[in-house]
Amino acid sequence: MKHRTCKECNIVLSGRKDQKFCGDHCRNTFNNRQNEDATNYVRRINNILRKNRRILATLNPNGKVTLAGITLAEEGFNFHYFTSIYKTQKGSQYYFCYDQGYLKTENDQIMLVQKQDYVK
Repeated sequence: MKHRTCKECNIVLSGRKDQKFCGDHCRNTFNNRQNEDATNYVRRINNILRKNRRILATLNPNGKVTLAGITLAEEGFNFHYFTSIYKTQKGSQYYFCYDQGYLKTENDQIMLVQKQDYVK
């Protein structure tokens, strides 16, 4: 007779025929190890997005301000990561990190804004 073993710690299982793990600890450990690469990737992206949002919120305490584009770069802002784009009827594109956004304007200026209720 073939013995079934826990996928994590290899102890012999007894009980249900479809049982794969000896307990919650082994099941959680196994699944965490399986998802480790994807989790690290998502964690890295989320950290960049949170940092971008924090920079925008710090530089824009009153809801709207215009500043030199270099200011964001000096603070460590990563322009490649954002959560959404809002395109106006006139064709302007606002880039948002959650509720904090920016619009690139002429002369390397950037206007920082807070997302309004009507902006979806």
